[in-house]
Amino acid sequence: MGLLERLRKEWFILGIVLVIAVARLEPAVGVKGGPLKPEITITYIAVSAIFFNSGLSLKTEELTSALMHVKLHLFVQIFTLVFFPTAIWLFLQLLSITPINEWLLKGLGFSISS
Repeated sequence: MGLLERLRKEWFILGIVLVIAVARLEPAVGVKGGPLKPEITITYIAVSAIFFNSGLSLKTEELTSALMHVKLHLFVQIFTLVFFPTAIWLFLQLLSITPINEWLLKGLGFSISS
Protein backbone atom coordinates (compact mmCIF):
# COMPACT_ATOMS: atom_id res chain seq x y z
CA MET A 1 0.00 0.00 0.00
CA GLY A 2 1.49 3.29 -1.10
CA LEU A 3 1.71 6.40 1.02
CA LEU A 4 -0.89 8.31 -1.02
CA GLU A 5 -3.32 5.41 -0.84
CA ARG A 6 -2.79 5.15 2.91
CA LEU A 7 -3.42 8.91 3.32
CA ARG A 8 -6.67 8.60 1.38
CA LYS A 9 -7.77 5.70 3.56
CA GLU A 10 -6.97 7.48 6.84
CA TRP A 11 -8.24 10.93 5.83
CA PHE A 12 -10.43 11.38 8.91
CA ILE A 13 -7.66 10.63 11.42
CA LEU A 14 -5.31 12.93 9.51
CA GLY A 15 -7.94 15.66 9.58
CA ILE A 16 -8.34 15.31 13.35
CA VAL A 17 -4.57 15.51 13.86
CA LEU A 18 -4.39 18.56 11.59
CA VAL A 19 -7.19 20.36 13.43
CA ILE A 20 -5.60 19.60 16.80
CA ALA A 21 -2.24 20.91 15.57
CA VAL A 22 -3.80 24.12 14.25
CA ALA A 23 -5.73 24.58 17.52
CA ARG A 24 -2.50 24.13 19.45
CA LEU A 25 -0.73 26.74 17.33
CA GLU A 26 -3.56 29.29 17.27
CA PRO A 27 -6.05 28.65 20.13
CA ALA A 28 -7.56 32.15 19.93
CA VAL A 29 -9.46 31.19 16.77
CA GLY A 30 -11.81 28.83 18.61
CA VAL A 31 -12.41 30.74 21.85
CA LYS A 32 -15.85 32.04 22.79
CA GLY A 33 -16.42 35.27 20.89
CA GLY A 34 -13.56 34.47 18.49
CA PRO A 35 -13.73 34.45 14.70
CA LEU A 36 -15.36 31.00 14.51
CA LYS A 37 -18.11 31.99 16.99
CA PRO A 38 -18.30 28.47 18.53
CA GLU A 39 -21.22 29.48 20.73
CA ILE A 40 -23.27 29.65 17.51
CA THR A 41 -21.48 27.42 15.01
CA ILE A 42 -21.04 24.44 17.34
CA THR A 43 -24.29 24.75 19.26
CA TYR A 44 -26.58 25.14 16.29
CA ILE A 45 -24.91 24.58 12.94
CA ALA A 46 -22.55 21.67 13.69
CA VAL A 47 -25.05 19.71 15.79
CA SER A 48 -27.79 20.24 13.20
CA ALA A 49 -25.46 19.18 10.39
CA ILE A 50 -24.46 16.00 12.25
CA PHE A 51 -28.08 14.98 12.87
CA PHE A 52 -29.10 15.90 9.32
CA ASN A 53 -26.22 13.89 7.86
CA SER A 54 -27.09 10.97 10.11
CA GLY A 55 -30.69 11.13 8.93
CA LEU A 56 -29.61 11.13 5.30
CA SER A 57 -27.76 7.87 5.84
CA LEU A 58 -30.96 6.08 6.91
CA LYS A 59 -32.55 3.82 4.33
CA THR A 60 -36.19 4.65 3.60
CA GLU A 61 -37.25 1.08 4.35
CA GLU A 62 -35.58 1.17 7.77
CA LEU A 63 -37.17 4.51 8.59
CA THR A 64 -40.69 3.37 7.65
CA SER A 65 -40.15 0.11 9.54
CA ALA A 66 -39.09 2.04 12.66
CA LEU A 67 -42.11 4.35 12.37
CA MET A 68 -44.44 1.34 12.45
CA HIS A 69 -43.48 0.54 16.07
CA VAL A 70 -45.94 3.07 17.51
CA LYS A 71 -46.54 1.15 20.75
CA LEU A 72 -42.82 0.97 21.47
CA HIS A 73 -42.37 4.70 20.79
CA LEU A 74 -45.29 5.56 23.06
CA PHE A 75 -43.91 3.34 25.82
CA VAL A 76 -40.47 4.95 25.62
CA GLN A 77 -41.91 8.47 25.60
CA ILE A 78 -44.28 7.83 28.50
CA PHE A 79 -41.57 6.09 30.52
CA THR A 80 -39.05 8.85 29.87
CA LEU A 81 -41.30 11.89 30.20
CA VAL A 82 -43.92 10.75 32.75
CA PHE A 83 -42.94 7.69 34.77
CA PHE A 84 -39.28 8.49 35.45
CA PRO A 85 -39.80 12.14 36.54
CA THR A 86 -42.72 11.06 38.74
CA ALA A 87 -40.68 8.30 40.35
CA ILE A 88 -37.80 10.70 41.03
CA TRP A 89 -40.20 13.28 42.48
CA LEU A 90 -41.70 10.64 44.79
CA PHE A 91 -38.22 9.48 45.81
CA LEU A 92 -37.22 13.05 46.66
CA GLN A 93 -40.44 13.49 48.66
CA LEU A 94 -39.55 10.37 50.61
CA LEU A 95 -36.02 11.65 51.20
CA SER A 96 -37.36 15.01 52.36
CA ILE A 97 -38.78 13.44 55.54
CA THR A 98 -35.29 12.24 56.47
CA PRO A 99 -32.68 14.51 58.08
CA ILE A 100 -30.94 15.10 54.73
CA ASN A 101 -30.04 18.74 54.06
CA GLU A 102 -32.71 20.41 51.90
CA TRP A 103 -30.06 21.95 49.62
CA LEU A 104 -28.64 18.50 48.96
CA LEU A 105 -32.12 17.34 47.94
CA LYS A 106 -32.56 20.37 45.67
CA GLY A 107 -29.22 19.65 44.06
CA LEU A 108 -30.12 15.99 43.61
CA GLY A 109 -33.42 16.94 42.03
CA PHE A 110 -31.75 19.42 39.75
CA SER A 111 -28.97 17.05 38.69
CA ILE A 112 -31.43 14.27 37.90
CA SER A 113 -33.82 16.51 36.00
CA SER A 114 -31.17 18.05 33.77
